Amino acid sequence: MTTQKKNYALPIAMMFALFAMIAFVTNLCSPMAVIVKNQFGASNFAAQLGNTANFIAYAVMGIPSGMLLKRFGYKRTALLAVLVGFLGVFLQYMSGWDSVQSFGVYLAGAFVSGFCMCMLNCVVNPLLNTLGGGGNKGNQLIQFGGALNSLSAVFVTILMGSLIGDAAKATISQATPALFIALAIFALAFLILLISRIPEPAAEAEADAPKSDVKDKHSAFSFRHFKLGIVAIFLYLGVEVGTPTYILQYLTSAADAATPGFGMDAGIAATLAAMYWLLMLVGRLVGGSIAGKVSSKKLLVSVSALTLVLVLIGMFAPTDVLVTAFGFEGATGSFVATKVPVGIFALILVGLCTSVMWGAIFNLAVEGLGKYTAIASGAFMTMVCGGGILVPLQGWVADLTGSFQMSYLVVVACAAYLLFYALVGSKNVNTDIKTE
Repeated sequence: MTTQKKNYALPIAMMFALFAMIAFVTNLCSPMAVIVKNQFGASNFAAQLGNTANFIAYAVMGIPSGMLLKRFGYKRTALLAVLVGFLGVFLQYMSGWDSVQSFGVYLAGAFVSGFCMCMLNCVVNPLLNTLGGGGNKGNQLIQFGGALNSLSAVFVTILMGSLIGDAAKATISQATPALFIALAIFALAFLILLISRIPEPAAEAEADAPKSDVKDKHSAFSFRHFKLGIVAIFLYLGVEVGTPTYILQYLTSAADAATPGFGMDAGIAATLAAMYWLLMLVGRLVGGSIAGKVSSKKLLVSVSALTLVLVLIGMFAPTDVLVTAFGFEGATGSFVATKVPVGIFALILVGLCTSVMWGAIFNLAVEGLGKYTAIASGAFMTMVCGGGILVPLQGWVADLTGSFQMSYLVVVACAAYLLFYALVGSKNVNTDIKTE
């Protein structure tokens, strides 16, 4: 007797599209911080509170997302997430209305959007891992989905930079086209999800499993490698988001500001920051093609070590050594040449490293969890709140030291832990626990 192999091409494509949506909405926050600094007179720390609100939502919604996923399945959880995301982006748009003009409404919108991102992440990561059969193949699908995530991040970063132009005159109303694109994407995604058939392998497996009245004494938190893994994902967000965020802040900040920068046109600076996301796209495409052959552990060891080297170069390279770069200037609608410190390019190259970190950490953290994976995914997403804590922390260090370069000490500490996790913490030492 032969079993027919199921074709999961359509659900995989749908998960890839959701990956792109996550990046578009999440990456609105960094360029919006440039707007917030001008419109509301915020400090480096306060300007990042939109990022904080977006990522802290993961801490609130992570575990509930896992519970929703377990109770209602992938499709209905994704549909609810899209509705929540539409509301969040609309609130951010509304915060710039002349009759509103509210920093609080903007933060509320970023917070609600974070609920959506958490729920979508809770859906796409375990489902892609499951559809790929776990292991290296599961990681491979996550890497390819991440490539679309990066492409979307490149697009929104350049788009927002060209809309902002002069950072000293930036207002939320200038971001309207980008916000409308996000609203349209959510509306379209809802319709496509509504008519799509999304497999529910976890629910099917649970339905077939024999029922028992005995309470399970174990959980995902019984596994050491999972507990260390969620700490790793918390710190990873400090590397992934903090690195490009402060490239943009450094290049757009005025030379005579409290934390001096280069006073560059926001469009040009955003183009350079977008190169970070573009390299993440390249890295994820390469990572996706080799992830079936190279273990997640080897990937994470190599890229976390390289991140440490690149960030240290970015911090301590001479700022008076300038090289020519090209960026899109919103005012003229053309690419122009500009001079930037050589250390910026080392920081941009970190994008190649972070490109494969998410998939590798997730894969290592949930490997061998079996029936505990759905709830584990919710806990995993909770720790994405690291982006909302570590990115403002980096801004606080910049305010304290008066130096954007020194703020990267936060990134160095995060990368060092990731190297430890890859080398030591990712080993499953609880193989005696039954997971089926």
